[in-house]
Amino acid sequence: MKIDMDLPTLFSESGPLARAFDGYRVRTEQIEMAQAIQEAIRQASTVVLEAGTGVGKTAAYLVPALLEGGKVIVSTGTKALQDQLYHRDLPAVRDALAVPIKTALLKGRSNYLCWHHLDRANQDATLLGSKQEVRDLSLINRFIHLSPTGDKAECTQVPEHAAIWARVTSTRENCLGSECKHYTDCFVIKARREAQDADVVVVNHHLFFADLMLREEGVPELLPNAQTIVFDEAHQLPDTATLFFGDSVSSAQLLDLLRDTLATGQSQARDGANWNDVLSPLERCTRDLRLCFGPQMQRMAFAQLGDDHPLHAALLNLRETLMHVREVLDSQAERSPDLAQLHRRSDALMQRLCAWGAPERTSEPELCWVDVGTHGVQLHRTPISVADVFRRQRLGLGQEGVEIAPDEEPDEDDIEGALARNAELEELPWDDDAGDDDEDDLQALMAGADDVGMSGKGATTSTPPTPVAGKPDQAGSSTPGVPRRAWIFTSATLAVRKDFGHFTHALGLDDAACHSWSSPYDYANQAMLYVPQAMPQPSDPGHTDAVIDAALPLIRANRGRAFVLCTSLRAVAKAAERLKKVFSESGDPFPVLQQGDAPRPTLLEDFRRAGNAVLVGSHSFWEGIDVKGDALTLVVIDKLPFAPPDDPVLAKRLELLSQQGGNPFMEHQVPQAIIALKQGAGRLIRGETDRGVLMICDTRLIDKPYGRRIWQSLPPMKRTRVENEVVAFLETL
Repeated sequence: MKIDMDLPTLFSESGPLARAFDGYRVRTEQIEMAQAIQEAIRQASTVVLEAGTGVGKTAAYLVPALLEGGKVIVSTGTKALQDQLYHRDLPAVRDALAVPIKTALLKGRSNYLCWHHLDRANQDATLLGSKQEVRDLSLINRFIHLSPTGDKAECTQVPEHAAIWARVTSTRENCLGSECKHYTDCFVIKARREAQDADVVVVNHHLFFADLMLREEGVPELLPNAQTIVFDEAHQLPDTATLFFGDSVSSAQLLDLLRDTLATGQSQARDGANWNDVLSPLERCTRDLRLCFGPQMQRMAFAQLGDDHPLHAALLNLRETLMHVREVLDSQAERSPDLAQLHRRSDALMQRLCAWGAPERTSEPELCWVDVGTHGVQLHRTPISVADVFRRQRLGLGQEGVEIAPDEEPDEDDIEGALARNAELEELPWDDDAGDDDEDDLQALMAGADDVGMSGKGATTSTPPTPVAGKPDQAGSSTPGVPRRAWIFTSATLAVRKDFGHFTHALGLDDAACHSWSSPYDYANQAMLYVPQAMPQPSDPGHTDAVIDAALPLIRANRGRAFVLCTSLRAVAKAAERLKKVFSESGDPFPVLQQGDAPRPTLLEDFRRAGNAVLVGSHSFWEGIDVKGDALTLVVIDKLPFAPPDDPVLAKRLELLSQQGGNPFMEHQVPQAIIALKQGAGRLIRGETDRGVLMICDTRLIDKPYGRRIWQSLPPMKRTRVENEVVAFLETL
């Protein structure tokens, strides 16, 4: 039921939010943002909103969304942010406003225990790989009967990354759906039904795109029922959409199929085939994929392989052996639902294998490419641009203008697995020296209490773009039977000097009104930006050592309490090793925490507890990290985070942009680097009393023509290139 509201009153010093939250401050930016969202909801329009750190964007979108009525979907960038929003922010705002709404949390199926797979694990415990797995299984058996949700996050006695979880949860590929005898008790189905009945549903971007594209069997999708859709951390959407609008097949998926087929075949159809003989050739062919490449991890487009590359012959053999396995499974499929599902899995993998390397569709440029990791190979077929695809999906239509088919859903688990495997690459998707040769052509742990209320000043608003002729003026408005929806895209980093074109073009948001509010924090007095002099070029082999040399006086003056953020895992390892050696030799009392030595939450907790540590990390520490107060007062960034031009997807995008008469470097690479750099810089000042130094060890920020554009996009900190000034500032903290 819609409730009339006066937003300035609700956000005032005497309003319900001020009474509910300690340390609440009225912020003009927050009120204006909430008003823009209120208008978008009422008009069923699309808005893109950048709100700097401290504006309080979470409350700014929750308040109008809850009070305007209708079903609301809020999608976050990560499951950690999703949990925070659902368990902390949403209940707090709901209770403050006293609105009688029902909420639901919906995650991907791999987060929920599966009764069927748990039964299988208990029946065939000999397949467990260790005594630890046996102990974990026992704990899960007790937990599942006590949990109303089956959410594995609630089973805190078993580590999140324990091997046992893969055996007792399902994927879309191995789920039996309505054929499962536990269907009525299925935790995934229960969670989706609750989401159907809820007024506000909190999801994450991966799950949202899976639901956007295709329907879960037997359960209607969420989107047709939603009137308001909010994307928090929206800057992640173009990359997420690219993953979901394409498809992939990996050696890991094939090996999972082999494992499940062997276990199921021997238990349910032992007399149907000699399963070891049937599966051994497929296992050899799957492992041979990795042998087609050298020891180094790499990415390359299909066109780069060459006619004589051994991958071609390996794929031919793989298809033939998979076809034989599929035929055997077909002959046994009627014997049990498990075998029928395995047959469907083998058929789907065969289709993807046959599609990979096939001629690209000319109507929508796409790219076939291969990702070679430490242990396996992944084959991708990816759209180069997701703008048109996403625009059609927002209209509620499939690729050919018909309703989306219900049987092709990409699974969140597949995507997360792909991201995990891609993270094995030595170089993250940021380059050491992009743009050097041709200047002219050239992701307690999340945003927190600053999203509820601090003091503020100064909003800026960009001119809304003119709608493009022939484009939909709002998603769903021209499609019979599809409700009008408000689409809200928000993040602290979406624009480049108030220009949103890079983001709106990537997602086809030609109809969006764009607005920007700067952070209310007093950066000029709270923070200092330091670019050291006489640094070697980022491409120089000695650059990482030079970064540490330049950072050491600051780390010592700051008494540790520092993040060193690198653009590659190789640099992380080198920087951490150098710091440990120097501190050991000089007797400095600063612990060095390195990404990869422990899970991210553990490293952050250790960092806070130590009080004088130096944490060295890469991409996973550039965003979504919230360390307030004196615990973190120095952030060192080694290089400008340019994407590597030899990445096959990026290279194809840049090629197409150039063919269209654009400037690939200035129109794509520089904006991407600015957004990533703003995320990294955002780790420093998380509250109105925070103070600190941001050190960027890349002189291209000063020396290159495009550096001025990047420089101007950063928060308005006091700026210097004099080390003594920085040391003196840090000694006062």
